[in-house]
Formats: sequence, C-alpha cells, structure tokens
Amino acid sequence: MASESRCYHAAMNRRDFSLFATAALAGGYTMADQPKVQSLDDALRWLDKLDRAGSVRATGAWPMGAVLEHMAQSIEMSLDGFPQPKSAAFQATAGAAAFAIFKWRGQMSHSLSEPIPGAPALGAGADWRPGAVRLRAAITRFNGHTGLLKPHFAYGALGKADFAMAHALHIANHQDEIVLA
Repeated sequence: MASESRCYHAAMNRRDFSLFATAALAGGYTMADQPKVQSLDDALRWLDKLDRAGSVRATGAWPMGAVLEHMAQSIEMSLDGFPQPKSAAFQATAGAAAFAIFKWRGQMSHSLSEPIPGAPALGAGADWRPGAVRLRAAITRFNGHTGLLKPHFAYGALGKADFAMAHALHIANHQDEIVLA
C-alpha cells in the first residue's frame, strides 16, 4: 500500500507539474523550481540562477523580496533564536513528527504565506535583490557556523545536518510560487 501511495503521489506531481508548466510557459515564464533545491549549496546555485534571470516574480501572497526575506529569517533564527517558539510538548510531539515526515518524504509542505511566529514584518518593496543578498548571507553564515544551533520554533532541537535539510526543504517549498522569465 505504501508503494502504491508513493506512486500515486508521483503521478499526481507529474500531472500537476505538466498542467502548471503548460500554463506558465504559455505566459512566457519558466519555472524557477526546476530543479528543486535539495541542499544549501543548491540554494546558492539557485540564487545565482535568479540573478541571471530577466525577470523574477512570486505568484503567491507575498512579493518576491518578502519570500526571500522569509527564507533568510528562518536560517538566521536557527543561529540567533526564534522569537516565539511553540511549547516544548508541541516540539516533542507534533513538531518532531512533522519534521520526521518532511525528512522521510524529502519534501516540505507548509503555508507559503504564514510568517514565522514573532518574526519582524517582511518588506513589501518591489526590488527582490536585497532579499536574495540577505538569503545568500544567511546561508553562508549558517554553513560557517560551528556552535550550537537554536531550537526550531516548531521542530525543536535539530542537529546541523537536519537543520540544513529543513532549510533546503523550506526553500524548495517556496520555489513552488516563484517563476522566472
């Protein structure tokens, strides 16, 4: 049954991709989420791809710059602390279970318009490039960090490899709403 379920989801993903790709290409846009980020090194290469694109936009509730700032905030807060963590009981149960599922699937799915609890407001400016610079700096800082990491507001304490995976999955999930022209 589990393998049937995975096959079903893979078929649905291909179908959804085909439908979206057809619609996006008809409008002159190419998808920025192909290939999906799978590591923080991939995220840096993806940022290079954004820099080379003629046009970049987010299709969701937030402007592109805010999406990139949100990704950067998450990485920065893994180093500096999250302002409003969930309870220890939540982190040890629902939060840990959610991360375990995301890790097992190799894919995160979360609300793409929900800010990190207690995080500073995201910018609404039209220029996305400062957000890209901030995200690149956050990734570089995270990669060079050798000390303890702060517990994730929902998942709780994570080691560096798991946090790196969480950040990569988070970025990949937000790629679902980003297109390049």
